[in-house]
Amino acid sequence: QGILREGLEDVKQFFKTHGSCRLPLSPSLLVKGIVPRDCSYFNSNAVPLKLSFQNVDPLGENIRVIFKCGDDLRQDMLTLQMIRIMNKIWVQEGLDMRMVIFRCFSTGRGRGMVEMIPNAETLRKIQVEHGVTGSFKDRPLADWLQKHNPEEDEYEKAVENFIYSCAGCCVATYVLGICDRHNDNIMLKTTGHMFHIDFGRFLGHAQMFGNIKRDRAPFVFTSDMAYVINGGDKPSSRFHDFVDLCCQAYNLIRKHTHLFLNLLGLMLSCGIPELSDLEDLKYVYDALRPQDSDADATTYFTRLIESSLGSVATKLNFFIHNLAQMKFTGSDARPTLSFAPRTHTIKTSGRIRDVFLCRHERVFNPSKGYIYVVKVERESPGEVTFVQRTFEEFQELHNKLRLLFPSSLLPSFPSRFVIGRSRGEAVAERRKEELNGYIWHLIHTAPEVAECDLIYTFFHPLPRDEKAAGTNPAPKPADATWARSLGKVGGEVKLSISYKNNKLFIMVMHIRGLPPLQDGNDPDPYVKTYLLPDPQKTTKRKTKVARKTCNPTYNEMLVYDGIPRGDLEQRELRLSVLSEEGFWENILLGEVGIRLRDLDLAQEKMGWFALGSRGHGTL
Repeated sequence: QGILREGLEDVKQFFKTHGSCRLPLSPSLLVKGIVPRDCSYFNSNAVPLKLSFQNVDPLGENIRVIFKCGDDLRQDMLTLQMIRIMNKIWVQEGLDMRMVIFRCFSTGRGRGMVEMIPNAETLRKIQVEHGVTGSFKDRPLADWLQKHNPEEDEYEKAVENFIYSCAGCCVATYVLGICDRHNDNIMLKTTGHMFHIDFGRFLGHAQMFGNIKRDRAPFVFTSDMAYVINGGDKPSSRFHDFVDLCCQAYNLIRKHTHLFLNLLGLMLSCGIPELSDLEDLKYVYDALRPQDSDADATTYFTRLIESSLGSVATKLNFFIHNLAQMKFTGSDARPTLSFAPRTHTIKTSGRIRDVFLCRHERVFNPSKGYIYVVKVERESPGEVTFVQRTFEEFQELHNKLRLLFPSSLLPSFPSRFVIGRSRGEAVAERRKEELNGYIWHLIHTAPEVAECDLIYTFFHPLPRDEKAAGTNPAPKPADATWARSLGKVGGEVKLSISYKNNKLFIMVMHIRGLPPLQDGNDPDPYVKTYLLPDPQKTTKRKTKVARKTCNPTYNEMLVYDGIPRGDLEQRELRLSVLSEEGFWENILLGEVGIRLRDLDLAQEKMGWFALGSRGHGTL
C-alpha cells in the first residue's frame, strides 16, 4: 500500500506538469488526473494495480483501468482478438452471443493496461458470500443475479444474457485451450453477461500440480451455472437451448478453421512462449475437428458439456482458490448478506422497536418452499413494514453474526434438520414459532448486536418486499405448478432426420415435458427406435440413459445403413421413450410413429414431435 501511494504521487506530479494525456488503452480516452482514493491492487501473483483516472469530459465518469507488470499482455491481446473474430463470425451468421470483449494493450515488455468492466464481480466474490465452501453450492450465482435484478422481467433478461454469454465462453475457451481457469478470472455482470479475464495460459498449456493438470475439465461449466440456466436444480427446456447454442456456435467456428490456423500461424515467430511451434497450432486443429460432420461435432460437444458439468475437479480448484485468497482478505472486511444489494444501518433506516413473525406462506417461484413474513415496527410514529425471508436467509444471518460476535451474545438458532418425513406445512409452522423467539431475542439482546448493520440490513425491505407490500395473494393449490393428471403419457422429442447415400440418419436431440413416474420421482429416460415393418427386430437402436430428469438432452446419432430410397417410402420410424427400471420392466413414457413417406428427405428435417400413446406424429 505504501509503495502504491508513493507511485501515485509521481502520477499526480505528471498531471500537474502536463495537464492531461490520452490513455494508451484507447486514443479516445482523455484524462486529466488520478483519483488516489479509488486506486488499489489485486492479490494475484503479479499484483496488478487498479487505477482510476479523472475524465477530461466533466459529464463523463472516472475511467478505471488495470495496470499489469510481469505478464506478457501480447498473449492476452491475441486471445481477445481471436475471441473478437469469433464474435464477428457469430454476428454475421445472425447469432449474437452477448459477448463482453474488453480492451487490452501491451505498453512494453511484460507490462500493459487492461480495461475494467463496470458493474461486474468475480465468481469467487459471489460464491464466498455463501461461505468459503460457496463453490460447492448451486444457488450463489442465481441468488446474486436475483439480488441485482429484483423484477421478474429484469431477471429473465439477465438469465437470457447469461445463457448466451456462457455458451460463447464455453466454445471460445475450449477452441483456444484457455487454461488456469479459476473463479477469480471468470466474471459476471449484474446484467447477466459472463466473461473470462486473464489469458496468461492458452493453447492447452495448463498449470500442473506435480504430474496432474490443474484444468481437468474441457472448459468451465459448473452446476451453479446450470442452476441459473435451468431455473432450479432439475434440467429444463432452457438447458436444451443452451446446448443447441453451444453446438451451433461451435459448428460456425469450425467452418473457419483455416482462418484461425492461418492467423495464429502468422504469430509463430513473435516470441510468445506458448505459441512457438506447430504443436501449438495442432491443438486448435484438434479442438475444431474439421474432418467431422456438423452432426458428429454436435454429439462431440454435447459430451464435452456433460463432462464439464460432471467434473468435481473444477469446483475443488475453485475451493482451493478460495482458501488461498483468504489470507489476503483484510481484517476490516465486514460480512454482508448475499441477498441484500446494499448495507443499511440504524442511522439510515431508523431504530427498530419490535419485530414479529406473523405468518408463513407457500411459494413456488423461484423454487418450491416457504417464506416467513416479519412485521417490523420502528420508533418513527406509525412506520411499519413487512419483509419476507426464507429459513435459509435467517440461517445466513445467524452464521454471519457468529463471525462478528461470540456465541454467548447470540440466541440459539433453530435446527434446520428434520427427523423423518414430516409434512412441509407442519415443519414450517414449527419453524415459525422458533424463528419468532429467535428474532425477538436478537432485537432485545446487547446493543452492539441488536444495533449492528447486519441486523438492520436483514430487516430492511428488499425490492421483492416492496413489490409484495399491500398484497396478500391466495395460496396456490399444492399441485398448481408441477402436478400432472395421473396416467398421462406425454412430452415432445426433438429430432433431426436426414437421408444420404442409402443411409438414414436420426439425431435424437432433446426431450421436454416428460411425465414423472407414479411415485412422483423423475424418470431415467432413454430413446428406442425401430424401422417398421421389422418382424425380426433387427432395426432396434437405443440412446444412452439420462438420469433423473423430465427434460433430457442426448444429441446422439442413430444410423440405419443400406436402405434404398424406394424401400424408405414403405417404412415407418417407431420411436419410444422409456424409463429404465433396473430389475423391473421398463416404463413407457410416450411414443410416436413417423411415416417416412410424409417427410421430404431430400433435405434435413428438424423439429419437435409430440409423444403420446400409439399414433402418428406430425412435425
